[in-house]
Amino acid sequence: MARKERIVKHTDEELRAMQARGEDKSDWTGAAAMTEAEIEAGIATDPDEAGMVVDWAQASVELPQPKAVLNMRIDSDVLEFFRRQGKGYQTKINAVLRSYVEQMLHHDRR
Repeated sequence: MARKERIVKHTDEELRAMQARGEDKSDWTGAAAMTEAEIEAGIATDPDEAGMVVDWAQASVELPQPKAVLNMRIDSDVLEFFRRQGKGYQTKINAVLRSYVEQMLHHDRR
C-alpha cells in the first residue's frame, strides 16, 4: 500500500492569499513581539534543538559541483539493486562511488 503524501505545494501568490484570508497557522504578531530572551528560551526548550550549537562565524556556502553526464555499462543486477530503492537511485550510486574515491585517496595518503 502506498504511503499518503502530506506535502502540499503552493505558489507564492497562493500563500500570500491564504495569509490575507487568515488561513495561515503562524502567529506572526506574537512572534514579532517576542524579545530576544524569549526566543532563546523557546529554542532552549525545543527538543529538536537539543545540543545544537551553530557557529555562524565559521559557516560557509558550498555550492554543489556540477555533475558530468555519463553513459556507462553496468551489471543489470547492480543497477536493479539501486533502482529498487526508488527515487534518487542515481544519487545513491554517486554517493557509493564518492565513498570509494575518498577511501582510496585516504588510503594513498598513508
